[in-house]
Amino acid sequence: MSFELPDDHSETQPLHSPISRAHRGSDEQEGVAPARSVSEPPNHAHNFRLAVIYMVFMRTGWIFKTESIIMPAVLDVIGGSGWLRGCLPMLNRLGQSLPPMLASDRVRGAKLKKLGLFATTSTMGVCFLLLAAIWAITEGAKSWWLPVVFLLIYGVFFTVTGINMVILNTISGKLIRVDRRGRLSLLGTVIGATIAVVCGWYFLNRWLVDGSGVDGGRAHFEMIFLVTGITFLGAAVVGLFLREAPDEDLMRRRGGKDLLIAAYEIFQADRNFRRLAIIAALFGMYLTLFPHYQRLGRDRLELGLSALIPWVLAQNIGAALFSIPTGWLADRYGNRLVLKLIMVVLCIAPLLALAIAWSDELQPAWFTIVFGLLGLTPVAMRFLNNYTLEIASRDEHPSYLSTLAFAMAAPPILLSPLIGALIDSIGFELVFAIVTGCVFAGWLLVFTLAEPRKLSSGSK
Repeated sequence: MSFELPDDHSETQPLHSPISRAHRGSDEQEGVAPARSVSEPPNHAHNFRLAVIYMVFMRTGWIFKTESIIMPAVLDVIGGSGWLRGCLPMLNRLGQSLPPMLASDRVRGAKLKKLGLFATTSTMGVCFLLLAAIWAITEGAKSWWLPVVFLLIYGVFFTVTGINMVILNTISGKLIRVDRRGRLSLLGTVIGATIAVVCGWYFLNRWLVDGSGVDGGRAHFEMIFLVTGITFLGAAVVGLFLREAPDEDLMRRRGGKDLLIAAYEIFQADRNFRRLAIIAALFGMYLTLFPHYQRLGRDRLELGLSALIPWVLAQNIGAALFSIPTGWLADRYGNRLVLKLIMVVLCIAPLLALAIAWSDELQPAWFTIVFGLLGLTPVAMRFLNNYTLEIASRDEHPSYLSTLAFAMAAPPILLSPLIGALIDSIGFELVFAIVTGCVFAGWLLVFTLAEPRKLSSGSK
């Protein structure tokens, strides 16, 4: 069953191009849309429910491959160096920046976005099934080639993930009301995290067993990878049942050079988005620390593999708990307010991690709080994307989202291996402090962003 979009594209009236917008009124120079109606797209309730189910599957799978805990621990088992762990955020952000930008025209021109969602989500699942097979064969034995193969597959995974996120956010802009996206984030995260935490507690206690030292223990990572792959494949199937009207091909296919030029033009002409991109880049510095929290805790507090379990659960519980107020606040007061709150809270985690690691009075269990705060990170990404969806017309969503992803990715791509090497050479303290300063600067810049809903309502 299909439907036709209304002539006004539901909640988003088309904006002018970024270049022409620069020569118009002050509101449009800020990259903020004029007054827009908030109407309900056809089949909204059905698509909203399926979007929640999709997020639940993805959240459940993601708990078994948590970027800040499980995956760096895998590299600690088979490699162990800081620069090697630093490759994780580099590959993560590289895959979620250039490939989405190069694919943005194809995403925009696809008649049915859900087919791309199925293709990318299922490929993500296959990557982890392949990792499960390799680990089952090798049993994680240390060798020069295993980290290389692991990182290659991981790079492919995040290349596909980056395109998947552009498709997913584009579908959200097409099928979900602007004032229901916060609720979607809330329900998907809370329900997904609840199921994920139950599954994580049950299975990880059986698959992660302590041994001697931070690199010891018997970890059944093949089972962790297997469950991750299966849940991603389940999400892919759910996406096929979205009710989506075919789109017309909105734009010609452009080459990589043209797409980079278009991204630069958006950045140059849209002053408000330019500020948002700088904030995203400063937030990207925060991502460079992700693989190192678990190493800091396990090294300084002398903890084994079983310590990963409460940390994984805390991070997912944190994401769910933070989603409750932020989703409500975003729908009621706008995404800018939520970004103000998120950026300042993010500054706490690195400093708290150092304080606990060096304290003689605080118990190691307090380190779990750090990962609870890190649960805010995917929430921050979601609201950076949601703010972007508000300041761009629907046909511009893929270009704006991919440009934002590129800005966020630049620091991890360029600096993550260096950050890991610096931690090995000069320690955690100075590196964590510098990154915290970058995030604090990003928080200050959020106050300079325009509020799309306030300006739109004022023009009515």
